[in-house]
Amino acid sequence: MTHQPEADTFTTATSEDADWQIFRGDGHRRVTPIPEAPPWRSFAGTRGSDPPAAEVPRYVIGRAEADVVNAALHLRRPLLVTGHPGTGKSSLAAAIAHELGLGPVLRWPVNSRSTLQGALYRYDAIGRLQESNLPEDGEKTRPDIGSFLRLGPVGTALVPASRPRVLLVDELDKGDVDLPNDLLTVFEEGSFEIPELSRLPEEQADVDVLTSDPHQRARVVRGMVQCTEFPVVVITSNGERDFPPAFRRRCVPLHLGDPDEARLREIITGHLGPEALADAGDLVQAFLAQRAMGELATDQLLNAVFLRHGGARLEAGGLLNTVLHRLNADG
Repeated sequence: MTHQPEADTFTTATSEDADWQIFRGDGHRRVTPIPEAPPWRSFAGTRGSDPPAAEVPRYVIGRAEADVVNAALHLRRPLLVTGHPGTGKSSLAAAIAHELGLGPVLRWPVNSRSTLQGALYRYDAIGRLQESNLPEDGEKTRPDIGSFLRLGPVGTALVPASRPRVLLVDELDKGDVDLPNDLLTVFEEGSFEIPELSRLPEEQADVDVLTSDPHQRARVVRGMVQCTEFPVVVITSNGERDFPPAFRRRCVPLHLGDPDEARLREIITGHLGPEALADAGDLVQAFLAQRAMGELATDQLLNAVFLRHGGARLEAGGLLNTVLHRLNADG
């Protein structure tokens, strides 16, 4: 019979214990300080808010790629970003929003079940019906239809505003084959209709609805949402499927290639600081050598450097090979 330690028996960690090995596999319970998370895995901020400027890592991009981004901004066209996983496609949206002061990024992660309807708005018809069937309460005002209707990320991005929002449509190639074509009309006209609101009588023409921003509402007039500034749309794709020519023609294409050694060093410095880079030369070389044999993501190198900087023993084998595993390896 296996002995189970008492529930209230702990070993208090000493200063000598507070090293990289938080878990030791010896079965002893101990109070061990949990180290800080990597910057890209910290969830301490409030949902839907802008992180402090000091906590936003510098986004490393070349002049040619930055020119393509600027072209999309001037033309008010969606930016279609391709490249291997880990090349910074999704992070580009956050970098644009931060640098231009456009607020939190509106994110639409696409999967095989995603629909444009769900990204524009959701209407809780059942909730409203249940509310209407409740007995009248003279001291309580019934919520109006706007309390049962919430704009999705695409719908929120099209709300009229003096400055555009940044909309990230992440991995569009994972969606239904018709989804890009469904987006065409919305992106061309910058508007959409909410039939549940447009059918209301004239005295209810103006309705305040919920948005994707926490605790925020937007006014919808006669059921139409029409942007005044076209949002900064960043669409990412891993190249799993080609998009229709009509859709590609309305986008500005940007391909992010695998960063070279100099760019990798810039990325490490931007995310983890010059101190981490100073002790990462062999990790960069190991990463480049393994990437030459198979696909690796840049964030895998960042993981290795972060662990090394935190005290992990990373040699050419073992833990390093676990962190730098090829994404396209068989089995």
